[in-house]
Amino acid sequence: MIRKILKGLGILLVIILLAVVSYLGYIAHGITGYASKSVASGVFVSGRDQKSIENEDVSFFPVKWAKNSVDIEKQEVTSRFLIWKSKVIYNEGLGCTLVNDYSADDVRKLDYPQTDIKDVNQDTIPWPAGNLVSDSVPSGIDKQAVVGFLEQIFADTIPYRGTFAVAVIYRDQLIAERYRSDFKPSTRLLGWSVAKSFTNAMAGLLVREGKLDVNKPLGLKEWAGDERKNITISNLLHMNSGLEFNEEYSKIMLTDITTMLTKKGDMAAFATSKKQLVRPDSIWNYSGGSTNIIEDYLHNYFESNDEYLAFPRKALFSRIGMQSAVFEPDASGTFVGSSYIYATARDYARFGLLYLHNGNWYGEQLLPEDWVKYTTTPAKGSEGDYGAHFWINSSGEYPGVPADLFYADGHDGQFIYIIPSKRLVVVRNGFSPGDMFNEKTFLKRICDAVK
Repeated sequence: MIRKILKGLGILLVIILLAVVSYLGYIAHGITGYASKSVASGVFVSGRDQKSIENEDVSFFPVKWAKNSVDIEKQEVTSRFLIWKSKVIYNEGLGCTLVNDYSADDVRKLDYPQTDIKDVNQDTIPWPAGNLVSDSVPSGIDKQAVVGFLEQIFADTIPYRGTFAVAVIYRDQLIAERYRSDFKPSTRLLGWSVAKSFTNAMAGLLVREGKLDVNKPLGLKEWAGDERKNITISNLLHMNSGLEFNEEYSKIMLTDITTMLTKKGDMAAFATSKKQLVRPDSIWNYSGGSTNIIEDYLHNYFESNDEYLAFPRKALFSRIGMQSAVFEPDASGTFVGSSYIYATARDYARFGLLYLHNGNWYGEQLLPEDWVKYTTTPAKGSEGDYGAHFWINSSGEYPGVPADLFYADGHDGQFIYIIPSKRLVVVRNGFSPGDMFNEKTFLKRICDAVK
């Protein structure tokens, strides 16, 4: 009897051990992929210290289990968890890319293409094209109230913890800005899902050029035999394509978004493979997969990969003074429009100003004249909270803030707020998971300073 019991316990122990190993293998690349990408972009794109990233951005369970090795000479980062590892490679101009499903050599070949774009010395040019900021304050705002509130923000106490940078623009003037002591105005900051709004801009630029019809079905060969053949760019921009996708960032399992970002070399192919649950334009479901499908589709509009990779800088960044911006691609060479853009707080503010002025950059119409109206029209099923890759305030999600607010919103506290009726653009960047930062009272306090 004892031998049978021991044998049974032994079998049970083996089963438990195999289950643990299987589970660890399942989440391992989520751990190492997230850690290596965060550390690599933090070091090579933002210029931050490795330890500061490990102590803050990747200090949570289970990502903190990864051991990260930064090779400055090779410009790569390797993160290990037990027997599993992930590698990220840095390419000048394109930022950092996880090596998944492609070789390291393939990723290194994604070098940013040579262009005739010349960066200018923005320190000699007035804001907003440059960085010379006027001391004059436009009438209608209590600057001292804003500056005093920023003192409270950067005291780093609840409900305003984890802020890296804030910039406040009123009537096109940079009224106030503040940075945590380990950040500078020149520090590139991760936008996370703020990148989705830049994908909106890329689509708008192509619509303006007459190259893209957002209401036309994509016509992907993978979708030709089923109902997905009816999905349009507009459905994807409005997050109501009907495609299956789970956007949750779970700490104990891989979801669609974490699988896509940490394990897939061609992220759009992963999202494209998802089945359709409901007909397009019926149910709203926030999905980074939708954004990466758009990016892949836009990729096909260009004659070469180099032309596509140069497009954001040539058509957008260089024209509105966003010289710091880095849009990172996946291993297939397609921009990770769902998640990976880096820029300074001032450059995010310039992007906000473009949308504040209906896509017109001080006399040059870059986006279609009705693009912002299209962008801020509530998506079906969103209950007035979402437009076309921008969040909106039609439902009053932000109490005490004008209903015409629309904004780019990134994971863990990245925001570009645009309020036309207040002539305000407010940028906030930081790392504030959970309830560390109350964005609603933050924005209301700044709005209250406008008379």
